[in-house]
Amino acid sequence: MKKDLIGFWGYVDPEIVKLNKKMYPDATFIDLDVGTDAPSSKIVPDSYCKIIKNIFDNAFFYKERLIKILAPIGKDKCDSGFFAANILKEFGFNVETLFYEVIAQDYSKLNTPISKSNLPLKKKIEIITANIIDLKEIKTTQVKPRFGFWGVPPHDLSILELFPDDTHVYGWTRCVEANYPADINLEMFVDEGVPTVFYAQTFCAKNQLAKYLADKYNGLYVDVDGIANNSVKAKIEAFLKLR
Repeated sequence: MKKDLIGFWGYVDPEIVKLNKKMYPDATFIDLDVGTDAPSSKIVPDSYCKIIKNIFDNAFFYKERLIKILAPIGKDKCDSGFFAANILKEFGFNVETLFYEVIAQDYSKLNTPISKSNLPLKKKIEIITANIIDLKEIKTTQVKPRFGFWGVPPHDLSILELFPDDTHVYGWTRCVEANYPADINLEMFVDEGVPTVFYAQTFCAKNQLAKYLADKYNGLYVDVDGIANNSVKAKIEAFLKLR
């Protein structure tokens, strides 16, 4: 018999995760953001954020096993997440909406060792996202940033394999590690003088921030819809070599 599933997207507060694990001890958590082989649900337009498409595709693919969806809808996610939560309710899903309006006051106390470690960039982001549900203590070595990657976890994680290990994580992903997913000041922070790629999913509102910050810090702005083509990867590789 297949296990019941609790779906989620974005960042879920550790206390809410703990509560749901206690309420549903036999359920498995599944990140609806992540691309799978699920067929298209055809709910959203063809020209739309791939991450939101993943949410709908996965939700409908696993509908019979999904006992609940934990759905952040505040500034830590986006309006599309808010719309998705309400549409899924219309289709009979059990959706618990979560709203975080968190402002970090003392950045000196923020703990983001994974973002600043010498782990491969793809591994950094996989650990940060996995820790939302199952927090594991990881021994890390802190390094000075030679490059930076700003943004959300991409649908196409192969992009991250282009970066050297001494790449720091910035943007929303770093906010998640710090447990401040809705902090705009932390999301806009990057270290001065660090060549940084500012990434966003095509059709995502974060492209506005990514383009602005890339211009401000003389970085590289990249948006990708789904799988990154060779042209995008060549652009990133050239930026890393020339800088």
